[in-house]
Amino acid sequence: MPVRSLLLRCRYNLIPEHLIGEILTKGWTDNAIPFLALVVTVIGFGTAIPGFFQLQSLSDSTRQLGEFSIVVTGLTIVMLGGGIDLSVGSNFALSAFAAVSAFFIFEQPTWVALLAALAVGGAFGAFNGFLVGYVRLRAFLTTLVTFIIGRAIYDILIVNYAAKIQLSMMSSDIWDFIGDGTIFGLAVSIVAAGILAVIAHIMLSRSRPGWHILAVGGSRRSAHNAGIRVRRTVFATYVVSGLCCGIAGFLLACRLSGTGPGTGLNLEIMALTAAVVGGNSLGGGRGSVMKGIMGAVIVLVTTNGLIRLGYGTGTNQMVLGLMLAAAVILDIRWLKNRHKVLNELYVAPIYHQMGKTQSAEPQARSPYALNDRLSQAEPIGLGELEGPEDVILDDNDHFYCGTRHGEIIKFFAPDYRRSEVFAHTGGFPLGLAFDRAGNLISCIGAMGLYSIAPDGTVTKLTAETSRSLTSVVDDARLRDPNDCDVAPDGRIFFTDSTKRYDAHDWALDSIEGRPTGRLLCYHPSTGKTETLLDRYRYANGVCIAHDGQSLFFAESWACRIHRYWFDGPNAGKVQCIIKDMPGYPDNINRASDGTYWMAWLGMRTPSFDLSLRHPGMRKRMTRRLPQDDWLFPNINTGGVVKFDETGRIIETLGDLAGAAHPMVTSMREHKGELFIGGILNDRIGRYIIPGADRSWTGLKSYWGEAK
Repeated sequence: MPVRSLLLRCRYNLIPEHLIGEILTKGWTDNAIPFLALVVTVIGFGTAIPGFFQLQSLSDSTRQLGEFSIVVTGLTIVMLGGGIDLSVGSNFALSAFAAVSAFFIFEQPTWVALLAALAVGGAFGAFNGFLVGYVRLRAFLTTLVTFIIGRAIYDILIVNYAAKIQLSMMSSDIWDFIGDGTIFGLAVSIVAAGILAVIAHIMLSRSRPGWHILAVGGSRRSAHNAGIRVRRTVFATYVVSGLCCGIAGFLLACRLSGTGPGTGLNLEIMALTAAVVGGNSLGGGRGSVMKGIMGAVIVLVTTNGLIRLGYGTGTNQMVLGLMLAAAVILDIRWLKNRHKVLNELYVAPIYHQMGKTQSAEPQARSPYALNDRLSQAEPIGLGELEGPEDVILDDNDHFYCGTRHGEIIKFFAPDYRRSEVFAHTGGFPLGLAFDRAGNLISCIGAMGLYSIAPDGTVTKLTAETSRSLTSVVDDARLRDPNDCDVAPDGRIFFTDSTKRYDAHDWALDSIEGRPTGRLLCYHPSTGKTETLLDRYRYANGVCIAHDGQSLFFAESWACRIHRYWFDGPNAGKVQCIIKDMPGYPDNINRASDGTYWMAWLGMRTPSFDLSLRHPGMRKRMTRRLPQDDWLFPNINTGGVVKFDETGRIIETLGDLAGAAHPMVTSMREHKGELFIGGILNDRIGRYIIPGADRSWTGLKSYWGEAK
């Protein structure tokens, strides 16, 4: 191999550049920057401040963190619902005052103080929720007004009743334990915050009300059109925020056994900064409680750290303001440009050199030389079909084919002029095969493997396989199930053409050229799906061999056919029997003379073969040119090839003018005729095979005579 080619192969094939794009598709990448900020903050202040990690210091900080985290949790829920609550500081202060007053002034038990705090916090939140949710006032201005009013009420109360609170002799062991005690070494406030966070997380991610909150935050109009009670949902988020302020205020009251003029001051700024810095979107619908907790740790460590370093309140506020501004800018810009970044990074072509091939030109002295015999095929369903990728016939000579509209159409023998919708699948039916019981098995693009009963009932068999331990993308999901066939014992073998792209993005997969296709097996006895073979360049057609112990499958972009033994003395063996073809192979099916038919969905071109040796050019092409101008495999001219079990080419069929069957993705022999399908065609072709067995059918070959 030339040095330049070797360097290109090392640069593009060995460096896992595609992992960057795969990582950015993950939802958890939104946490990467906040997590990095958390690590830097903790390490930075831990290094700069002597004794930062001492037990006493951590004990005081964790109690504050518990109370603060509860407030942030409530505010996060409001933000996820598309709102904002600037009154949490006032609500927190009033709730703390309610708890202190109930305990010290009215000398009520601790549980009454808790109820008083919850009542005040819940009522305050309900007032906000009523104005924002039902009256439909602006959340920012509304909560700003209630913040001012609440702060004024608190200041009046604290001036008039502070002395009574301080002079009270009321005490309680439970009150003191909540304020100063620990549970398994953890402060009570931290335990309460943890329990609340877990409950909130489960509620948001696993319950209908939580889904409604996220839906409302994502788009209120869409949520309303979907039947969600938007006003009630918004109201509920503010009530939850108020209750969280009530719990946090009660914990503060127990810890300090009092309140002062500074209680809750600037808490709304700190809580808002924590929620946004943690990665929750101000636009609503995107975020989580755990992100809010992470932001709470960052903010509290920063503020406490600055105080211990000797910086005043002004510096603290300035730093919080800068953090909030940076987080808002990052949130808005990332949300707006994430897809652009992914478009720039996700497609990562590799170097590949196609082998030299023989010519398929009509006059070439080559077994691949095409003729014009497919032009003689009689069209069936002309103009009635759209995208019949595969075709199959039953014992009564009726044939079935899928359409891109998600239907499987049944055409009735003998003239095939009458048809009906046999089944609605909801996806694009691709490969088709009958099992022994007469059920029609189909690979549904981007959905999985399905079974259609004789009465048209559609049943999902599988949509996933075992996930690879080393895979960054979720390769358990079937993204492009393509063709299938059924073994004598009922096992269903099928291909998943690519793990990185969905079926409609086949062009990107061909341009990138990464071997991400695989061969899978579904076991009806257990309902399990296993991956048998991996790392093929667009694994495609599958056909059980006549011996019943092996199968053939196509590797489209590599122009190869492989044979895999799943039973017998050679079980597990894989052999490439045809390579370096001039066409891209698709579906494979049995022939009546013991050989096999193979479809060519398109033909290789020197230009695309050359581009495969220039991955940098292909990368620039996908980034700078519109998709209509991309260079990708030619799929406008194909054909049909017959080969034997050794890979010897027996004959080829083509449509040189491209009028009848310019693209061929499947063919099925039945009683001396070849039925031809194409994913971009508007018909099924019916071609009479000279000298073929007029009694042979695929079903008899697989399952014997019909009972």
